[in-house]
Amino acid sequence: MQSHLHHCHCSSSSSLLLHCITMAESTYLLLFLLSLFLIMPNGAHSYDNNTFYLQKSQKKHQNRAPGCLLPQSRREKGAIILEMKDRGEWSGEKDNWHEKQLALDVLHVRSIQNHIRKTTSRHIEDSSETQVPLISGVKFQTLNYIVSVGLGSQNMTMIVDTGSDLTWVQCEPCLSCYNQKGPLFKSSNSTSFQSILCNSTTCQSLQSGTGNSGACDSNPSSCDYVVNYGDGSYTRGELGFEKLSFGGISVSNFVFGCGRNNKGLFGGASGIMGLGRSELSMISQTNATFGGVFSYCLPSIRNGASGSLVMGNQSEVFKNVTPIAYTRMVPNLQLSTFYILNLTGIDVGGVALQNLSFGNGGVILDSGTVISRLAPSVYNAVKAKFLEEFSGFPSAPGFSILDTCFNLTGYEEVNIPTISMHFEGNAELNVDATGIFYLVKEDASRVCLALASVSDEYEMGIIGNYQQRNQRVIYDAKLSKVGFAAEACSFT
Repeated sequence: MQSHLHHCHCSSSSSLLLHCITMAESTYLLLFLLSLFLIMPNGAHSYDNNTFYLQKSQKKHQNRAPGCLLPQSRREKGAIILEMKDRGEWSGEKDNWHEKQLALDVLHVRSIQNHIRKTTSRHIEDSSETQVPLISGVKFQTLNYIVSVGLGSQNMTMIVDTGSDLTWVQCEPCLSCYNQKGPLFKSSNSTSFQSILCNSTTCQSLQSGTGNSGACDSNPSSCDYVVNYGDGSYTRGELGFEKLSFGGISVSNFVFGCGRNNKGLFGGASGIMGLGRSELSMISQTNATFGGVFSYCLPSIRNGASGSLVMGNQSEVFKNVTPIAYTRMVPNLQLSTFYILNLTGIDVGGVALQNLSFGNGGVILDSGTVISRLAPSVYNAVKAKFLEEFSGFPSAPGFSILDTCFNLTGYEEVNIPTISMHFEGNAELNVDATGIFYLVKEDASRVCLALASVSDEYEMGIIGNYQQRNQRVIYDAKLSKVGFAAEACSFT
């Protein structure tokens, strides 16, 4: 979820936000694991290698744990292991779930593309290791992930988003708030909460992260903010300092948004944790502790599957079965908060697609997008080669943004072509079978290729979380690189 953030402050300042933030004294890397449970509301299927298994889910539904339970945690082998759950299952959103997921994924991608257009056009006119409690969830009723962390003395569940920067939660008293599970944050009950004044150095230093000069006329006693999301959702409130804690560590004077007026489809979560690249993001604010590095492994969607989010770069806890290969982040001053990579090729069924351009400034790696979007020429080539390799199966009507679908009723399993994405520096993302097919109907009467195209050749492509399943994806903001390695995600 890419946001456009505005806040009230007094004047421009080149000082970095990190210079205004006191981090925890401990500078060593601490790792803790988070378990993630992804449960599809309308069906379950599992895979082994590149075999796609088709199973009815009625019995599995009966064995599910109640979705309202908050994620748990435990210590094991020196690590903190935290449970992660599917946000859709956790919030109880099941009616028309697939339709909502893909329709709102369209809005999410549209928001990113609109932000890119506005940013680039405006520019031309102007010339230690820590794994965080992530609950796999859906911020727009899509497959995103939710973390459970301590804010002051209260426990908050936040949607994790690599496309957002500001971390915020709903606060009391609230002028207008959406329904959430659990109590709202109450700053009056916290001894560690501090308001940020509009004329403070901290508030002034946030200008580079917001792009808005602001003014202190209306309320000089607070550093106000407004975040508008592309689907009409928003949060408004004031910024404050608070103690952030998870996995046995704490970060003092963490800058977050205390939302007093919020609207949107946040699925019962307390708010959003921003893992983008600006000075406001959690990664920047915890840089002294975790070195600007985090990684995750998103599991398959079969019932009971689990995964982990790791803060820091302690690779000993990874369970990757292939070596980690890195590719550089493409520098882009206009889109500096995005994680942009240089896609150089795609293989389908082990055959490299020829005579294609993968340019246009790179592709965005985004945890908030579900289905990957490719340039129309690239998507059409992938689709054509996939249909050539996966022939002899009856077709089915398209579904939402997915136009390549099959009727696999009566099949217990099918072999599907592999898909590999290649990046600069010989890094590659071998898409797991869990990220190739999207099961729309539990009786397998509609199963679709889980890829789509952007509107035109000039829009940037996006690698969504569906194609990142069963991969260890490492973000190193300090060295400006991203790594990929195959990993069978698990909680144990």
